[in-house]
Amino acid sequence: MKSDTIAAVATGMTGAGIGVVRISGEEAIEIAEQIFHPAKEGKKLTEQKTYTMHYGTIVDGEEILDEVILLLMKAPHSYTAEDTVEIDCHGGSYVMKRILELVIRTGARAAEPGEFTRRAFLNGRIDLSQAEAVMDIIQAKNEHALRSSVRQLKGSVLRLIQKLREQILYEIAFIESALDDPEHVSLEGYPGRLGEKVDNLLKETGVLLIRAEQGRILKEGIRTVIIGKPNAGKSSLLNVLTGEARAIVTEIPGTTRDVLEEQVRIGGLILDVVDTAGIRRTEDLVEKIGVDRAKESLKDADLVLYVVDSSTPLDENDREIMELLKDQRVIVLLNKTDLPMETAPEMVEEILAVPTVAFSAKEETGLDVLEELLEEMFLDGKAVFDDEACLTSVRHRAAMEEAEESLKKVAESIALGMPEDFYFIDLTDAYEALGRILGESMGEDLVNEIFGKFCMGK
Repeated sequence: MKSDTIAAVATGMTGAGIGVVRISGEEAIEIAEQIFHPAKEGKKLTEQKTYTMHYGTIVDGEEILDEVILLLMKAPHSYTAEDTVEIDCHGGSYVMKRILELVIRTGARAAEPGEFTRRAFLNGRIDLSQAEAVMDIIQAKNEHALRSSVRQLKGSVLRLIQKLREQILYEIAFIESALDDPEHVSLEGYPGRLGEKVDNLLKETGVLLIRAEQGRILKEGIRTVIIGKPNAGKSSLLNVLTGEARAIVTEIPGTTRDVLEEQVRIGGLILDVVDTAGIRRTEDLVEKIGVDRAKESLKDADLVLYVVDSSTPLDENDREIMELLKDQRVIVLLNKTDLPMETAPEMVEEILAVPTVAFSAKEETGLDVLEELLEEMFLDGKAVFDDEACLTSVRHRAAMEEAEESLKKVAESIALGMPEDFYFIDLTDAYEALGRILGESMGEDLVNEIFGKFCMGK
């Protein structure tokens, strides 16, 4: 890790009431003292206590740049565990730029994206899962995602992974001791005892992987595709969900020819919605491309909202669509319920065993039922998450899957009566895979990749 002093604007470079220039490193306080003139003469920053605030001005030579409040945090009691100074100035982009340039001229260098949090990680103040939670909080799109990220920042994932690793490490140490000193450490009956322990560990990893999928949904949103035949009301549904006329709606079938993507909020969930062309057999080249894209969009969908025109009977196009949806997570919206109904829920359910919602885009009814179904489908019916840890990172999930696979190999070795050194190898692999979640076993390239995604000043 570079040990020089770094600086950056920690707030957005836009007009605001307050802006923050952050300095961190061995020379942070000395640099601040050279450019900060306290209102109380004779006050020296190097002599002040940590967690104190000081009023004064930032001065570039004879020029006063701004009237500021300076926050002093001495190592190790700061975000980075280094000496840190934060200059609270006025939030104009020009004045913040001038102060940052002055700090750099005085001895600091411009921080790289995520470098403050990276230093907190490398200095041991937080583990890697907590570091990633910082960015998750910044990017949180809803209440659930925010709560999950805050819990992760407080160490929920850290404590959970540490507990799993401690159990695995005990078994690794026991096997190693028994192999090194068989006269004093007996392995008699051990495979059976280890089998029970591995079964319990697999149950825990299985639950965590299920919750990891929920965590991804909370963090990224539900990839949702609206599908149906022409003129069923797909674009009208998108307009209702977004609360504005995002899609063109006409009585002419086939108006939508390409995909249209929007992000909408239903209850506490975020839906990344794709409105598609109506699926039907057509000779129109442009419309046919739109139909093909609609079918292609189903491959990566977490959820399909299948819109059915309930005022008309099911036809060949509907049956073709339902055939496409048999392996998908689907909610059927029976639209146009403000008109006489020709297609009842049971008619759809005979072909496609999925939930149906009576819906009217015109009267905007049925959204409350849709919200309940979404919470039941993606949050086990809970409007908020409990206090259990939830893996929200793709990287975390991949490491957990690798650990689970290694534990399964241990179970297989026990069932086959393999020697104990086989258990040792796979238990060690599981231990190291879990360590990568916390950043205890990983390469510099991955660290660079993770922190390179952070925003400047954090």
